[in-house]
Amino acid sequence: MSTRTVAQRQLEASATYDAYLAECPARQLLDRITDKWVSLAINALAAGPQRYSDLGRRLTSVSQKMLTQTLRNLERDGLVARTVTVSVPVRVDYELTELGYSLLPVMQTIKGWAETHIDEVHAARDSYDAASS
Repeated sequence: MSTRTVAQRQLEASATYDAYLAECPARQLLDRITDKWVSLAINALAAGPQRYSDLGRRLTSVSQKMLTQTLRNLERDGLVARTVTVSVPVRVDYELTELGYSLLPVMQTIKGWAETHIDEVHAARDSYDAASS
């Protein structure tokens, strides 16, 4: 019987990840990072640490509940760090972790693509809807 290190077992397990399978952990992570609020929050944190209220103003139309849930999930996944500074009132800052920064280029590219191509997508939708009527 061979003895393997934790790192070796993790490497072997990661070789079997297949996001096309519903139970795959990579698929669960894809579900998380493709959420619109996750994408926008990560992009908003690109400039550095921000307070909860600043993020709420930046992410217009996000509810407090959804912003809180999004930030907690990002913290749980190791993408965002939460820092509490004792003061009156208490100050809470959020910032990307090293892992979060590694995801940032992908999120910035997707955001940029959406902003660049929205007119083309609208035209395609209009054409599709007209043909389907």
